[in-house]
Amino acid sequence: MAQTDNKKFFENLSGAGKAIAVLTSGGDAQGMNAAVRAVVRMGIYVGAKVYFVHEGYQGMVDGGDNIKEAKWESVSSMLQMGGTVIGSARCNDFRMHEGRLKAAHNLVQRGITNLCVIGGDGSLTGANLFRKEWSGLLAELVQQGLIDEEASQKYSALHIVGMVGSIDNDFCGTDMTIGTDSALHRIIEVVDAIMTTAQSYFGLDWLKNMIGMVFALNGEMMLPTVKQDAVFYLSVCASDWVLIPEMPPEDGWEEKMCQKLSATRSRGSRLNIIIVAEGATDRHGKAITSSIVKDLVVQRLGFDTRVTILGHVQRGGTPSAFDRILASRMGVEAVLALLETTANTPACVVSLCGNQSVQLPLMECVQMTQQVQKAMDEKRFEEAVRLRGRSFENNLKTYKLLAHRKPESELPNSNFNVAVLNVGAPAAGMNAAVRSAVRVGISEGHKMFAVSDGFEGFYKGQIKEIKWADVGGWTGQGGSLLGTKRTLPAKHIDKIAEQMRKYNINALLVIGGFEALECLLQLYEARSSYEEFCIPLCMLPATISNNVPGTNLSIGADTALNAIVETCDRIKQSASGTKHRVFIIETMGGYCGYLASVGGLAAGADAAYIFEEPFDIRELQSNVEHLTETIHPCFYVNENSNENYTTDFIYQLYSEEGKGVFDCRKNVLGHMQQGGAPSPFDRNFGTKIAAKAMQWISKKLNESYRKGRVFANTEDSACLLGMRQRAMVFQPVVQLRDETDFVHRIPKEQWWLKLRPLMKILAKYKTSYDISDSGQLEHVVLNHPKESEAMAAI
Repeated sequence: MAQTDNKKFFENLSGAGKAIAVLTSGGDAQGMNAAVRAVVRMGIYVGAKVYFVHEGYQGMVDGGDNIKEAKWESVSSMLQMGGTVIGSARCNDFRMHEGRLKAAHNLVQRGITNLCVIGGDGSLTGANLFRKEWSGLLAELVQQGLIDEEASQKYSALHIVGMVGSIDNDFCGTDMTIGTDSALHRIIEVVDAIMTTAQSYFGLDWLKNMIGMVFALNGEMMLPTVKQDAVFYLSVCASDWVLIPEMPPEDGWEEKMCQKLSATRSRGSRLNIIIVAEGATDRHGKAITSSIVKDLVVQRLGFDTRVTILGHVQRGGTPSAFDRILASRMGVEAVLALLETTANTPACVVSLCGNQSVQLPLMECVQMTQQVQKAMDEKRFEEAVRLRGRSFENNLKTYKLLAHRKPESELPNSNFNVAVLNVGAPAAGMNAAVRSAVRVGISEGHKMFAVSDGFEGFYKGQIKEIKWADVGGWTGQGGSLLGTKRTLPAKHIDKIAEQMRKYNINALLVIGGFEALECLLQLYEARSSYEEFCIPLCMLPATISNNVPGTNLSIGADTALNAIVETCDRIKQSASGTKHRVFIIETMGGYCGYLASVGGLAAGADAAYIFEEPFDIRELQSNVEHLTETIHPCFYVNENSNENYTTDFIYQLYSEEGKGVFDCRKNVLGHMQQGGAPSPFDRNFGTKIAAKAMQWISKKLNESYRKGRVFANTEDSACLLGMRQRAMVFQPVVQLRDETDFVHRIPKEQWWLKLRPLMKILAKYKTSYDISDSGQLEHVVLNHPKESEAMAAI
């Protein structure tokens, strides 16, 4: 990567002479190990000494073998492990002045003045207090004769950078905390599994055989805490009722809930789901537990009701692809932040906003988090939701929009017909997007139509009205239930226009990948000849390849990444106990190297060969020479990375060059990357982006309705809705032409290319890393313009 004037590279930052300590504190969370690994390797890479602090603050107080220097190999095979291998503990000693004095002494003895703390708000608050007291603690140590004045001067400033590791996602200032996505994976897996067995019970006496499930998230055996997990789950599933701390039910909620459950059963549903978050109360502060809800349902309705308390299951298991990538990015950012700190730099926390990493003052975030609890204690619940943050508020709004169907008499009568269809290859999360679009459309008063098999089904007339109940249970299903084809509309434009007239379609929502973009462009061009296409047209990106211009992320890509990571974990495990073995893994994506690169970062690959960054035989040879330093290395190859240096060629080259040193294995992952149930991220992303698209369509329909018909032919009436760093943006598809390489079906600029150096750095390759966006300390901001709402990267 060549250095340019408008870019800033971390080679200018040196860690020589610095010592960094990393610790995990409080409750463990999946992904903490990935963060520790990134801190250790990035720290060593820049020339700093890095230390493990075992058992959190307790280890810092106790000292001795609890504080050990970390080596590059110390964090090998750590990425895929759950929990935290360096241990975590809640430490009462550190709460006391004497304990902090001991901790300061132990750090000064090793020359450590840089702390990277991974934990929740309590752990980070403790770190900030430690920093404030640092000079006073050193003065005491000098006075007691434990250190000399020279050491006091040399180590006069303590620098703190925090990363939030918590499955609760209850820390203000970040859209996602490390561990949340993995916890959601556990919740979704359990709930999906229970739903399949619960729906099997449908006997003659169906009211008795029907089962009601009450799920307690982070069950009562844990300390009460606010649970974003519950709100997230509700936004992506067909839960019948939710009870969370920030939204206590109104008086009389018991009767309303039972009426809702009965209404659901009367429509033929086999199952009711109620979510109870720990800490849930009514408006008067009385606790609402899962057992109370169960007894209520049994007594009033007679439904056979079971309680499942998920508890510590949510903390367990391997980290998801999202958490590995998030933790790796945050760990590297934390080291860079420490390299740039001065004595006057406030303690900061590395956070995620939309799809971009940011640095925020630690105490601003902590104070905002504490304000949430204060608002709840004072029964200012709406303010608590607002303070909780954009991601939480959006999830809650989406749930309210989708979960409760209004009576027909209360629905607005728009007289608009909206059609929805899938185009291109199937992608997990498409069904969640369709469900959301249909239900929001019906709530807006529209008549919704489903088109089977994309534009091929459109011109054949495979169009039918789709009702609220028709999309029940769609969220968790993979593939495309509507059916999808790659057929473009241009060849059949006459017949499609005819069907548009026949069904009086007033707006079109297209969900798909690169083909969907081409379809929208063709429909836009056809407006000059066919007024039928002078209607609002909207596209949602949905493809595992993530190769659509105008968006950082596409529906389905996260599920594919998880499939890749899970498979790679198993492949690596298969080599345990064998001699030195190298794996060559081919991913899908066409000419787009997203899956290979980001999947490689999440799985700890040594390199990823992609089309966007040309490589030659010299680079391949260099990688072969590098293999002696790695245990069971993996190399990812994008399927169209090079016309000549194919997966087979690379496999044969490595096999030949490695004779007597290592053996080589090849794995082509193929269509397994497209299959499976959608990940929590894709369910949520598909649900929220489709809801936003339908609201945009409703707005455009009302704006373009004149003299008894809809007529919209401006550029901004044919848009793609995508995520651009921190914002969800509607972009005219015509304007995306200049951003697109149509020959290779990829955007001309791709944000994730900036992540590729991270993979190389963490694999011990010398490279350049653009840090132009790093080191910018921002401030916590609550009020964001509605049209620039950032989506949480979940």
